[in-house]
Amino acid sequence: PFFPESEAEEKRLLRGLFNIRPPKEASSEFLEIQDSYLKEEIKQKGIVRTDGLFPVCGGMYLFSGDITTLDCDAIVNAGNPALLGCFCPNHGCVDNAIHTFSGVELRLCCNEIMKGGKAAPGGAIITPAFCLPSKYVIHTVGPIVRGRVTKKDEKTLESCYLSSLSAAENAGLESVA
Repeated sequence: PFFPESEAEEKRLLRGLFNIRPPKEASSEFLEIQDSYLKEEIKQKGIVRTDGLFPVCGGMYLFSGDITTLDCDAIVNAGNPALLGCFCPNHGCVDNAIHTFSGVELRLCCNEIMKGGKAAPGGAIITPAFCLPSKYVIHTVGPIVRGRVTKKDEKTLESCYLSSLSAAENAGLESVA
């Protein structure tokens, strides 16, 4: 059996367990502890407020960093068709990071929306962000490119952007990352 020997190993194990947890209800006691832990972890990483960023053109900003630290209306998640996050423990993808730091409720919420179905590539679905500093997560499924990029891939990616912006507009959101 594996027993973590340091705080860093404990955090890695916990994140891995969050990543493989199936979408199901959690007790209010667990959620209270989880929420407190995740909010402190994000605070330690440093919350980035959008009002501290400088525009490069009109209302457009460039940000290079951890999207899970942005305090904005919504962040966009490049998800898989099930919208359940990446089930590879500690994988470095954005989908995994968003599902990890938002908490287990995000996977459950996405599961309830999808009802076991699959999201169409190029569409967008909006959910609460739970423990993240942003208010919402906009999930979109992009093309999976193997080999050369095709016109269909390009159209699907274009649709991801347009659908995500449309979802944000329909929800009355102003800041989207």
